[in-house]
Amino acid sequence: MSNDNDNHDQAELYLGLISGTSADGIDVALVDCAEGRARLLQGATITLAPTLRQQVLALSQGDGSFDIDQYGRLDVQLGEAFAAASLALLGAAGVAPEEIRAIGSHGQTVRHRPLGAHPFTLQLGDASIIAERTGIPTVADFRRADVAAGGQGAPLLPILHARLIATPDEPCAVLNLGGIANLTVLGDANGIRGFDSGPANALLDAWCQLHTGQPVDRGGALAAQGRLDRDLLNALLRDPYFAAPPPKSTGREYFHLRWLDSHLRGRDIAVADVQATLLALTVQSVVHALAEHAPSTRRLWVCGGGVHNVHLMQSLKKSLPFPVHSTADFGIDPDFIEATAFAWLARARLRGIPGNVPSVTGARGSRVLGAIHSPRPSF
Repeated sequence: MSNDNDNHDQAELYLGLISGTSADGIDVALVDCAEGRARLLQGATITLAPTLRQQVLALSQGDGSFDIDQYGRLDVQLGEAFAAASLALLGAAGVAPEEIRAIGSHGQTVRHRPLGAHPFTLQLGDASIIAERTGIPTVADFRRADVAAGGQGAPLLPILHARLIATPDEPCAVLNLGGIANLTVLGDANGIRGFDSGPANALLDAWCQLHTGQPVDRGGALAAQGRLDRDLLNALLRDPYFAAPPPKSTGREYFHLRWLDSHLRGRDIAVADVQATLLALTVQSVVHALAEHAPSTRRLWVCGGGVHNVHLMQSLKKSLPFPVHSTADFGIDPDFIEATAFAWLARARLRGIPGNVPSVTGARGSRVLGAIHSPRPSF
């Protein structure tokens, strides 16, 4: 958590909300966006209730057990959870809801299908509930305008990475290790670029939960006990996603335990060895993506929950020919960059500023992202 107790009189305060692909908690960020900056004042992670998390995972992995009534109830329940998380952070920060210009809520992604005849992306967490419970205008549904314009709708973080991590004299990349790993490429001759490189915490957490009952492989301890299975790793890396060129994005509906099981059939591999191989999959997919699509990179900045996986970070450092740092070394809290981004995108929506980067998503052009949900009439 980051704190800044400066006087708020000259600040332009927004809240950012996201529950990521891992669905383990709601990240809330209190952000000063005055003059277009994105300065984190305070952040918190509110654990998602186990029953809600189980429902999110069941729906996002497409196990077929959900009906439309369950879907509707989950949308409302997540909206209530996001609202409660917002009010909890404001209470802890001593900030009144009336001081907040708007909330930017990414919501909880449950399906992301940016390709095909009818591309779509779907996030839950009823924004009208958030606005009504908090009394704060809420901007949500950030991805669909980009998808409607022919884009992937993801990743959306590169626009903020470019503002926060400016290294004009050194081409660098920013790696967000969430449920899915996504890369932002900065400072080379091709401008801002970004894409999802493949799975990260989603598979690591799911395998750990299945076999140990623990929702997270803390520090990469289970993976560190295992040995890499090279044949399995090569089989996983042959998935067409890794060879596909950007723009590209993916999610838990693609990289899930059933996908892994399809590669494990006929193999007798210890639990810890599978975990070690999944960690190597994350590392090698990042290494290959940088070599193929960002060969001029000279430094990697890492953020997201995976930055706390010591074994994963050590493996990245050993596998790349240039320095690898947590964004904490740049003075940026790695846990709240995503939530900060959606606070900043809420401000962009209110001001009519485009929030996508067409060179990242593949959209036909710049688009203003998000829909505004107001708790009361403005007249």
